[in-house]
Amino acid sequence: MTTTNQRQPLFNLCGGHAALDFVNSLDHRCGARAPVERLTDYAALLRFALESRLLDARRARQLAQAPPAAAERAVRSARELREALAAALYARLEGRSPPPAALRTLESHLYRAARHRQLHWARGARGGALSWDRGRFEARAELPVWLLAQSAGELLMSETAERVRACDADTCRWLFLDTSRNHTRRWCDMKVCGNRMKARRFQARHPA
Repeated sequence: MTTTNQRQPLFNLCGGHAALDFVNSLDHRCGARAPVERLTDYAALLRFALESRLLDARRARQLAQAPPAAAERAVRSARELREALAAALYARLEGRSPPPAALRTLESHLYRAARHRQLHWARGARGGALSWDRGRFEARAELPVWLLAQSAGELLMSETAERVRACDADTCRWLFLDTSRNHTRRWCDMKVCGNRMKARRFQARHPA
């Protein structure tokens, strides 16, 4: 199994939310070009979770030692979650109901994420408080998948979901959170898709 210190393509976290960047980890999802898989292996999954701040470096190093079979299952599970999430989000953007199969898959992942946590009591100045943590499940290979499922569920069931947009570039369509003042953001990354589309429009107006 590859480890987290091996070089992997850097993830472009322009989506503004871990769940959206997760969907974008399958590049060229829309358009004529063949899709490019960024979650190539377990090391890539750990790197994504680390860069998205869902995992810290110490936990990522520990998980990198997961048995190969468990690591492979986690990658398959992550991709399954990602595609169900993508189906639900793109359907919402198009004004359609999410496919029933995608909803059932999301339901299953959200259930597993909730089941693999435990209540933790933390003492404090006023006696203490209860909170959820991963506790005894933190060393399991599927921890990144559960954290991603939790992030996805929080987004889908919040008002923030209304600000999810797809890049206007028809060859991109990456998802992002529109936090602009007037909610008019059009591009996933102005330096990439925005400039590219501006150049195309300029060329169309000024043919050689």
